[in-house]
Amino acid sequence: MACSPSLHITMLPWFAQEHITPFLQLSNSLAERGHKISFFIPKHTHASFQHFNHHPNLISLIPICVPQNHHHGLPHVAEEIASKVHSSTVSLSMTPMLLCEKDIEVHLLELKPNIVFFDHAYWVPKPRLTQCLKIKSLVYHVISFSSLTCESSYSYPLGISKGYCCNIAEHHNPLHEPKLLAGSGKVDHGKCIVHTEPCTNSILAQSYATGLKGCTVIEGAYADCHRRHVTVPKEATCLIDENWAKWLGNYEAGSVVYCSFGSECTLEPCQFQEVVLGLELSGMPFVAALRPPKGFECVESALPKGFKERLQGRGVVSSAYFPHRFILEHPSVGCFVTLSGHSGSLSGALVNKCQLFLLPNHGEMVFSAGVIGTTLKVGVEVEKLTTKRVSLLKRVFAKL
Repeated sequence: MACSPSLHITMLPWFAQEHITPFLQLSNSLAERGHKISFFIPKHTHASFQHFNHHPNLISLIPICVPQNHHHGLPHVAEEIASKVHSSTVSLSMTPMLLCEKDIEVHLLELKPNIVFFDHAYWVPKPRLTQCLKIKSLVYHVISFSSLTCESSYSYPLGISKGYCCNIAEHHNPLHEPKLLAGSGKVDHGKCIVHTEPCTNSILAQSYATGLKGCTVIEGAYADCHRRHVTVPKEATCLIDENWAKWLGNYEAGSVVYCSFGSECTLEPCQFQEVVLGLELSGMPFVAALRPPKGFECVESALPKGFKERLQGRGVVSSAYFPHRFILEHPSVGCFVTLSGHSGSLSGALVNKCQLFLLPNHGEMVFSAGVIGTTLKVGVEVEKLTTKRVSLLKRVFAKL
């Protein structure tokens, strides 16, 4: 059995010992599985955690110079916060870490990891980082399940229902204990930074996943409650117009050919006619999403003479918008004819069961078709026929 490819993972815990230690424990477990870890840690505490690194060949501790914050009640050497955070200075200790945002962003740009684990750095899952760098962000809680559930029973982050842990919260008596925890989300964390509950909401809403350090034997009820109520948004099940859904439903599974060349491809009139005539010759029901060819205002006026009459409803050619993803997911669709543009349509076809018929037109499409058809062998690529290509398209389509 082939081994799974290793990942490059970065760790960004809150710069306090109680958070750094469990993150480093998780790093050791991941390194045992062959994954590479880049671990952000305050410069002056770097040496203190070296002995916790059991896999120095895979785990790199990256020192971060924490900005000094002596004007706001912290020690003059701000890096010392990792071993000097007490309950009286928790709110202020957040500021130096969050002021490292730019420095850490630079490191992420250089490292280009697959995943970043974090807890309190609310800016990590922002689109400008995760989308631009294609990083998956995972918020990793090292506090107990019970504290999370009680906090959420007083403030409802995005994606959490208002019924969340209402029964569990009743077990906490007196109620000032969970209320005190919930109130911590409204504390001033220093100059220019207020760590409020909306930041927590943003973390949950924008992160790729959430993980918790805990034991279900001890906190099983709390874990189950958290799992039930913190859910991913439901995806739309179908966005196909009722008429299209009904039309596709008339045919057997895998029998319909879907042809789409995208919104930027305008064919020559002769090319347009060869494509639709080829689809006709295939003998299969088909849907062709094509722009009007050059010199025509609509597709109907460009169709070959007698085309509609011969089809008798078996095929449709239209320039209207088609929800490609949902068309490709429909069980009746068995073949996708595409120019091989590296777009959502092609990737959508790759994760569905329909066969790929690749007709590269120009530029990167030729290379994309080569990868899909020749390298991966998950599609059939039409030969580059140059001058004779148009005249042979009908015969190629007839082989579908």
